[in-house]
Amino acid sequence: MQRSLKLSTGIVATLALGLAVATAMGQPFGTGHGAMAGPTAMLTKQDAGSAADMNLVHDLLFNYTRIKRTVTNLPDGIRTVTESDDPQVAQALKAHVASMSQRLQDGREFNIFSNTLPVLFDKRDRIVSTFETTGTGTVVTQTSTDAKVVAALQGHAREVTELVQDGMVAMRRGMMSRMAMGPRGAGAGIGAGVGPANRAPALPDHTH
Repeated sequence: MQRSLKLSTGIVATLALGLAVATAMGQPFGTGHGAMAGPTAMLTKQDAGSAADMNLVHDLLFNYTRIKRTVTNLPDGIRTVTESDDPQVAQALKAHVASMSQRLQDGREFNIFSNTLPVLFDKRDRIVSTFETTGTGTVVTQTSTDAKVVAALQGHAREVTELVQDGMVAMRRGMMSRMAMGPRGAGAGIGAGVGPANRAPALPDHTH
């Protein structure tokens, strides 16, 4: 009887998590009771620009099949090329990268489920970034002399690549992982949104 009760409780908890994510993702961004309603409420930190940035993320996830991305791991960081032949998607990519770059400079974290973003924001002064805008997207190179930051840069690149490959499915997977581990995730971090086979190594403490 006790085992049955535990199983039932687990099933209810799983269904509750799924319902919570579905409800959040189903709400229009930046609407409801205040500007932080809907998926924006899932952010670990919020500010006046959160709703606009979340709208960009939503547009990119909705059009993920129109995005092409390549990642090159460098000895001291990463080089990513993210582009789209669709002019509107390409513009959204450019706007997203520009906004995230400014956020990193300002230390205004924008994070839903990433393990790596807290590291990058915490150690942003150890990152050298160059951004190139192309006709169809952006080329980003980020390097560091700090091995922990290099690992976080490469880990985050994998997280973003999974979002480009799987779109909203990857987003939901990451949100479910975070919710399953509690508001602060594993060890005061945030659950990674990558599958077991591609998951970046867990990073202690605190990072686009």
